[in-house]
Amino acid sequence: MRPVQITVGVGAGARYLGVDHVIDLGPLHPSAHGAYRLRLTVADDIVTQAEPLVGHLHRGAEKLFEVRDYRQVLTLANRHDWLAAFCNELTVALAVERMTGMDVPPRSVRLRMILCELNRMLAHLVFLAPLTRSLTGTPTPGTVAALRGREAVQAVMEQASGGRIHFMANRIGGLREDMPAGWTSNVRALLTELSSLLAPVRAATVDDDAFRTRHTGLGVLTREAALALGVTGPTGRASGVDVDLRRDGEHLAYQDFQPVLGTAGDALTRVECVVGEIELSLRLIASTLDELPSGPVNLRLPKAVKAPEGSVYVWTEAPLGISGVHLASRGEKTPWRLKLRTPSFNNVQALSALLPGTRVADLPAVLGSFAVVVGDIDK
Repeated sequence: MRPVQITVGVGAGARYLGVDHVIDLGPLHPSAHGAYRLRLTVADDIVTQAEPLVGHLHRGAEKLFEVRDYRQVLTLANRHDWLAAFCNELTVALAVERMTGMDVPPRSVRLRMILCELNRMLAHLVFLAPLTRSLTGTPTPGTVAALRGREAVQAVMEQASGGRIHFMANRIGGLREDMPAGWTSNVRALLTELSSLLAPVRAATVDDDAFRTRHTGLGVLTREAALALGVTGPTGRASGVDVDLRRDGEHLAYQDFQPVLGTAGDALTRVECVVGEIELSLRLIASTLDELPSGPVNLRLPKAVKAPEGSVYVWTEAPLGISGVHLASRGEKTPWRLKLRTPSFNNVQALSALLPGTRVADLPAVLGSFAVVVGDIDK
């Protein structure tokens, strides 16, 4: 059969295939929300080459940072990955704090850890919810559980920050304000609720025989390929890349723990790692709550925060992988350069390595196991 090219447009949670010629499907207008193209070369219904085509959602975030002071930068920083808003703003805050030599209060460090893990579970539950549907698209008890869990996490995050999507809870020097009365009790109740809700989510995905059969061995990303492409987060750890900045980093106060790792690097292992990450976050939040100190949650700052001349690089573990900030300053109240290293930008390259050899009929299962946020790619 003569090789032909097809295009898969991905947007608004849908995936579309054309198997005879090049087609553009999905919302591809530059102002559309979350669109990217995947150009595939197919021979005999087997993908032989894959090329992610990004840039439809370019936002110019890094240039916008340069004309805003450090407090205003946080407003933009939580928007490129809208499922990791708290983690995004935290990375920028940590970069400025390190640049200025700030030592934030211990209570704010612990609360940041709790809010990061809540944000991580929120992002993973959004990713898992569509995977719990049946092959006909019908919601299952696992779908209802994933959506209920997401709403429960969002409610606790909203209590802490006042926002549901863009939290704006971080400030240079700590958090905007302390948690409201009764918040820690609500978090403990959330941990209990999520522990019970995870059972039907697992039953509809990694514990379901049909799901396991459908995903095993598909879209394999080797450890060598993951390392070469800089793939991190659950996707990298599913391929055996033993890197987790919660354990290996220096900016927060996590104790030693073993991250969720896989070796197969296939679609099933990627989903297993995401489910395991939620279970790990539940344990980390519980242990951090037990060690939550009292005291202030921020530092008193001057009217204008100015970083000294120089540069610094800070990285943290966002839900989808390593989020890094390279901050360069000329001693002014705005950054001279603020460069983002976003996990989705690196991770999406892996599609070119893991899709060749995949049957066209298996593309939905493989692509469904691979989480990216397009704003995080086209930052």
